Amino acid sequence: MSHPRGRLDGVIHAPVRFSIVAVLAAADRVDFRFVRDTVEITDSALSKQVSTLEGAGYVKVHKMFVGRRPRTHLSLTAEGRAAFDRHVQALRDIAAGAAAPSAPGGEE
Repeated sequence: MSHPRGRLDGVIHAPVRFSIVAVLAAADRVDFRFVRDTVEITDSALSKQVSTLEGAGYVKVHKMFVGRRPRTHLSLTAEGRAAFDRHVQALRDIAAGAAAPSAPGGEE
């Protein structure tokens, strides 16, 4: 398929996962709670989506303790960052009509 939609990543394309990956793309490592609050989803919904992204090799989960409190941070892997960049470029190409031939009857 030559249309740019063939380059869209099915794992990233889901709106919530796209939003999560976009937040992670802006930093090296992000606190789980910050992602949850920014994307406006519940802990369980974020955990489920992170599991999908982690299974695809796109996200790394970092668990640690700060004092006695557990903390979870998320980061994109190199593969996840590359997949996000490709996905965003495909969206840009679709929006720009990069693969669309001239419409019949269009103005010249």
